[in-house]
Amino acid sequence: MIAVLSDTHGRDGHRLDGRTLEAVREADLVCHAGDFLTESVLDAFEAESAAFVGVVGNNDAPGVRERLPRTRTVEFEGVRIAMAHGHEHTETALALFGRQENADLVVVGHSHRPEFGYLGTVPLLNPGSHADPRWYEPAHAELELDPLRGQLVRPNGTVIDGFEM
Repeated sequence: MIAVLSDTHGRDGHRLDGRTLEAVREADLVCHAGDFLTESVLDAFEAESAAFVGVVGNNDAPGVRERLPRTRTVEFEGVRIAMAHGHEHTETALALFGRQENADLVVVGHSHRPEFGYLGTVPLLNPGSHADPRWYEPAHAELELDPLRGQLVRPNGTVIDGFEM
């Protein structure tokens, strides 16, 4: 399973609880689309995860910016995931990024809105924010492989929506 998160907006610690914490601990890979805020939050995610990848967000401190790239593409068990925080990208740019990276999925954050959809033929996932949902409900995403599919999940474990690619 791949756990996908974004927009933690913490000062100290991972701010994970309930099913979100379980998903991070159970995941074979954790992908975070930025806005940790501090290095201690990034450290806490790395400590909880068997394998962790992330990108920097627009609110991250300089120490986080030094440790993470702005974009990245990770391949896991034959699935290519292109990641960006999304604050510097239009929908067209994200679609082009996904195509350029030959990605099976593009992951973004920034808006705090949990959603899955398509930019043309490119699948786009925003896991929302598990800890700072703002006007939306708190969420993270859980992905399964073969076939690639997933669900948006609240920290209390209830499923918001499921999707297949």
